[in-house]
Amino acid sequence: MRVLVSAGLPSMERPLVWLGVALIAIGLLVIGLGLLLGKGGRLLPGDIVISRPGFTFVFPIVTGIVLSIVLTVVLWVVASLRR
Repeated sequence: MRVLVSAGLPSMERPLVWLGVALIAIGLLVIGLGLLLGKGGRLLPGDIVISRPGFTFVFPIVTGIVLSIVLTVVLWVVASLRR
């Protein structure tokens, strides 16, 4: 029985590892910001909140749009720096 040992990570594994590291970092950042801002800082004006007895529905549309814009700019800057 032969065992193949790789000298490094294959081409697909390296980006997946970096993606995992980035997701962990973003998750820790979101948790840290949530703790820093407190309960009132989680929603932006324009987010939809429906509260009924025993039921709360939150649709953070504005927060999603802002995060999308911020991530687009960050990824654009990272891509332009890699060229």
